[in-house]
Amino acid sequence: MSQVTLHSGTPIKIAILAMGGQGGGVLADWIVEMAETAGWWAQTTSVPGVAQRTGATIYYVELLPEAAAHAAGRPPVLAMMPTPGDVDLVVAAELMEAGRAMQRGLVTPDRTTLIASTHRSYAVAEKAAPGNGIADPNKVLDAGREAAKRMLCFDLQQMAERAGSMISASLFGAIAGAGVLPFARDAFEATIRHGGVGVEASLKAFALGFDAATQAPAAPARIDTSRPLPAVPANAAHPRVQALLDTVKQFPQAAQPLLVAGLRRLIDYQDVAYAEDYLRTLQGFRALDAKAGGDARDWALTQAAARYIAVAMSYDDVIRVADLKTRGSRFERVRSEVGAKSDQLVYTTEFMHPRLEEICGTLPLRLGRWLENSKTLGSFIRRRVEHGRRVKTGTLTWFVGLYCIAGLRRFRRGTLRHAIEMAHIDDWLARATRIVATDYALGVEVLACRRLIKGYSGTHDRGDRRFARLMQAADELLGQPNAAATLKSLREAALADEEGKALDAQLAQLLRAHPTPPAGGRARIDTPRVAA
Repeated sequence: MSQVTLHSGTPIKIAILAMGGQGGGVLADWIVEMAETAGWWAQTTSVPGVAQRTGATIYYVELLPEAAAHAAGRPPVLAMMPTPGDVDLVVAAELMEAGRAMQRGLVTPDRTTLIASTHRSYAVAEKAAPGNGIADPNKVLDAGREAAKRMLCFDLQQMAERAGSMISASLFGAIAGAGVLPFARDAFEATIRHGGVGVEASLKAFALGFDAATQAPAAPARIDTSRPLPAVPANAAHPRVQALLDTVKQFPQAAQPLLVAGLRRLIDYQDVAYAEDYLRTLQGFRALDAKAGGDARDWALTQAAARYIAVAMSYDDVIRVADLKTRGSRFERVRSEVGAKSDQLVYTTEFMHPRLEEICGTLPLRLGRWLENSKTLGSFIRRRVEHGRRVKTGTLTWFVGLYCIAGLRRFRRGTLRHAIEMAHIDDWLARATRIVATDYALGVEVLACRRLIKGYSGTHDRGDRRFARLMQAADELLGQPNAAATLKSLREAALADEEGKALDAQLAQLLRAHPTPPAGGRARIDTPRVAA
């Protein structure tokens, strides 16, 4: 433990970065109350961020012993906000907020103790990225080891949830356990008891945070960001699922975990019959892979097909969105995230922007086509539905409406959207099959390009357009040296930014290098197809 060094007349300066609902104000008030009880001068101010996740509120606390103020012969003058390079303790209720504190210059190696929770609440930019936009948490840890005098990081949110409390309580415990303030543990706990609300749960969370801080290593360990694949179960509860599992075990071992993940996804998305269609398609790709020498390539084609065909078949449509928004597990997760008590009501407001295409896609094939091509009725419906609206899924009217839409899942195979998606998938798989006959690695990359297509509405359309450009590029690259590496680079460029500027630049460069498509190299073989 290393306490903050007190200088005559200089207060202890603390910055707390927390998002809405994390109890940053409570934590600041606890520190102030504890200090004042001990006969210290204390002051807290707050600088609010912007709308929840786009910016945390900074709570700033300054503490000064009353004896130091008396020695100066006048009341102390305490600052209203933190100054870069002049903060003793920084407390971040989320890992990226610790990174932002370092960017602001609040963390310095000669002075600052940094306490942060390692859990993540993803920013809007991370969620909206075309590819995997999640920032690397280990970069924050690496920066913290250099920027802070001492850094303590552990999952304080998980500790709070275990105790049934808020993260403010476990953070308070971590501050006490770190020994950075000149107050005994009893003083911290007495402050919590004095609050009189959720005392037992808060004390339990406090104790977990305290123990984690006292046992913390000199430097925080790296965070494991890997996402292990599911184990292949020995048995399944349902006979038809057991038959699927038995078939999976006939595939190369490298592909089996991906197949299990794909089957689980598609059974949840549609039904067992849909998962059977998926597995039949994969059997065709496994045979194609064996013919192309996949055994020597760790069955890369089969693995890519197992991953991306499952993603393609579980496309996002209105039915899927309604299903996810009305699940009991989602309501429970939201209640847990906001820390609602059992006797409290929680209403979730969704922002929806329906388009005519989504309505047509949910209708039977012929009816959907007719409405899509009807200028009069289509324009009438578009004017009345294509505007943003706020939907409270916790109210009876909206819940029943969305629940009924989710129930259309049994009719999904007959909808216009399903017909469009299946035609798109068949064309994609036919291209990959044809290319594999000439360039195995390029065929694998063609399958991986499916990463570009996700979501629904405008998000889906933008991804679809980029995907089409990459498929055209794949055809032009066939027969060229390093074709697979070039297509992979194009895919990464397409995932790099929402505007597509990086992809435009690389495609322009490719066009200059290969102004005309190469001739030949298009073998014809049987194509595995997804059953409609």
